[in-house]
Amino acid sequence: MRCFDASLYWLRLLAVVIIFGGALSSTQAQVQPQPVPAPRIPGSPAQAPNSSDENDQDPMAHRAMVQQAQRRNELRQQDIVKDTDKLFSLAQELKTEVDKSNKNEMSVSVIKKAEEIEKLAKSVKEKMKGN
Repeated sequence: MRCFDASLYWLRLLAVVIIFGGALSSTQAQVQPQPVPAPRIPGSPAQAPNSSDENDQDPMAHRAMVQQAQRRNELRQQDIVKDTDKLFSLAQELKTEVDKSNKNEMSVSVIKKAEEIEKLAKSVKEKMKGN
């Protein structure tokens, strides 16, 4: 019975991750903050030249950097959606196996499936953080 309770815990955790992922992805698609340039003091001898100062002067380089960042965010979002879909299908498979199994004893395949779901859920969580 204890394994069955653990499986329910992971199913609930998965549901929370999926719901949170959907909410997070919709808010990230709407809000993209623009970087705020730091104030510069012209001719400050103590300040070393910064490579971002060169990009502030060149609008093409700045635009390229912004486009690269947007593309990385889009790819990360696609990975999150793909992994979330896989999480959903794995959770459905796990539920089917749990329903078929004996209520007092879980099979090894059920436990391995739950561990796979756990690893994938952690991966999705890290991608959502942007790491």
